[in-house]
Amino acid sequence: MSCRDSRFVLFSILFMLGIQYTDAQNLVKNPSFERFVNCPQKLGNLHDDVVDWVTPTKGSTDYFNGCSQAMGTPKNFNGEQPANFGVGYVGFYFYAPEDYREYIQAPLSQKLIKEEVYTVSFYVSLAERSDFAIKEFGIQFTENPVMVPTRKTLSRMHLSKISGDISNYFEIKYSDFYSDKKDWVRVEMEFVAKGTENYIIIGNFKNNRSTQKFRTKRNVTKGSYYYVDMVSVVPLNLKIPLGAGNLTDGNSFQRDSIHTFKNLLFRFDTFELLPNSKTELDEIEAYLSLHKNLKIQISGHTDVIGNSAYNKQLSENRAKAVAGYLTKKGIDSTRIFYHGFGSEKPVMQNATCNGRQGNRRVEFRITDKVSLF
Repeated sequence: MSCRDSRFVLFSILFMLGIQYTDAQNLVKNPSFERFVNCPQKLGNLHDDVVDWVTPTKGSTDYFNGCSQAMGTPKNFNGEQPANFGVGYVGFYFYAPEDYREYIQAPLSQKLIKEEVYTVSFYVSLAERSDFAIKEFGIQFTENPVMVPTRKTLSRMHLSKISGDISNYFEIKYSDFYSDKKDWVRVEMEFVAKGTENYIIIGNFKNNRSTQKFRTKRNVTKGSYYYVDMVSVVPLNLKIPLGAGNLTDGNSFQRDSIHTFKNLLFRFDTFELLPNSKTELDEIEAYLSLHKNLKIQISGHTDVIGNSAYNKQLSENRAKAVAGYLTKKGIDSTRIFYHGFGSEKPVMQNATCNGRQGNRRVEFRITDKVSLF
């Protein structure tokens, strides 16, 4: 039985028993669209059929579920895609003629905590009948729910007129276009909360002229329609005490062994260290300051998605960022060596989302030898 088949069986058993499947840490309500009021029978049905999820505009977002013949999974009017989690998912246009847009909006189970770091993620798959793929997805957190009577782009002008804070907006960008029509691709980003976030909106907040797109077909839908599943907002909670983490006995690192940073965080597609990363780095700095004969070798790695040259450079920049932090803390640069390998040295299979996540890592080795890669 495949991973997808076993997951389908698990969800079926849970729902037959009346048990709700949830991730205890996930703050998004009904994250995989499994709870619904009505088995979907028509287009543009999200607002009426799905629990907790609504459309913040007049755009007609679609809901698909395996219980339906008309709006089913895996086959539906825009293509064929089994659900990634359970038997339901949503589908909507991130790009369409005349700036037509569709969005999804849901409440969080609790307001985000100011200055805390969170990860937002979801899975996407481009529908087969899409003419275009895009390379960035917009995320808007709001203090109050949004309802704007437009079928076009939900712009900053529209949002500025609603009550409450709307300051936490960002785009999840990637070096390549999300054009996979067979598998689900995990889209994710770490961010720092403003402390006003009660609702999440996902969609394309740019007009057609500003949207980066790639033509995949000619004259089918003339748009970019994505299936979306398992939306997640998770607190990182990664503060660790000095002496924890990779220390073998509270006093030393195992020398000449490869260690993977457990709490090293970067914003998606960047090499700027996030604040919660620094506790683990401070631990290493303290150890190197105590043992001045030792050196550190740092290596950056990525998954296989995207341009290989770009990934190699990104992985090197992330390793360099770690080296730079240690140098600023007082470790002599002659004791620090770093290199980026891109996707050349996977430790897990890149065929799965979890595998790709495991391959996106930064490793280090403590040694008393001249460090060569």
